[in-house]
Amino acid sequence: MADEIRAEMVANVWKVVAAAGDSVDDGDTLVILESMKMEIPVLTERAGTVRELHVVEGEVLQEGDLIATVVAG
Repeated sequence: MADEIRAEMVANVWKVVAAAGDSVDDGDTLVILESMKMEIPVLTERAGTVRELHVVEGEVLQEGDLIATVVAG
C-alpha cells in the first residue's frame, strides 16, 4: 500500500531532503517547504520506502499537489 503525501498549503519547495529509494521512518522529513518566510517540514506518517518524489527545489506548490509517494514496509 502506498501513501500519497500532498501539500497542505501554497508553498515553495525550499529543499528536497529525501530521494527515491530512500528508507524512511515515521516522522522523517521528505522536503522542506517555505511559505510566508517560514520553513515547514513535510514528514512521513509511517515507515517505508520513498517510491517517487514529485517535486523539485524551487517549484511552487498549490494546496493538494502531490509531493511524494511512500510505500509501506
